[in-house]
Amino acid sequence: QVQLQESGGGLVQAGGSLRLSCAASGRAFRTYTMGWFRQAPGKEREFVAVISWNGGSTYYADSVKGRFTISRDNAKNTVYLQMNSLKPEDTASYYCAADSKFRVVVSKGPRLAYEYDLWGQGTQVTVSS
Repeated sequence: QVQLQESGGGLVQAGGSLRLSCAASGRAFRTYTMGWFRQAPGKEREFVAVISWNGGSTYYADSVKGRFTISRDNAKNTVYLQMNSLKPEDTASYYCAADSKFRVVVSKGPRLAYEYDLWGQGTQVTVSS
C-alpha cells in the first residue's frame, strides 16, 4: 500500500515562498490522483489543489489560484506544492492525499476529503505578517 510523507514546511514571512514535497512509497503512486489539503487550528480541513495521474490536469481552490502550483514527478514518486506570495491566512498544517481510483483527468476535483483514501501526516506552514 502506498504511504505518504510530507516535508518542506516551516516559518516564512508574508510574501515569501515555500515548496512542499510529498514522497510516496509503492509503484501504484503513478496511477493515483494526488491532492493537497490544509487545516488551520479550529477549522475544517480545506482543499488546496489536485493533480491527475500524469500531471496533465490540475485544479486549485480559489484562495490559492495564481499563487500555488501543484506538480508531480512520477519517476521520483513525489508530488510538490510550490507556494508563492504567501499570506498569514495560509498558515496551516498541509496534508497530501491520494485517491486510488483511476481518473484520466481532474476537473473541479476531487476536492472533498472523503474522496481520498490515503493521507500523509502533515507538515506545518506558518506565515508571519
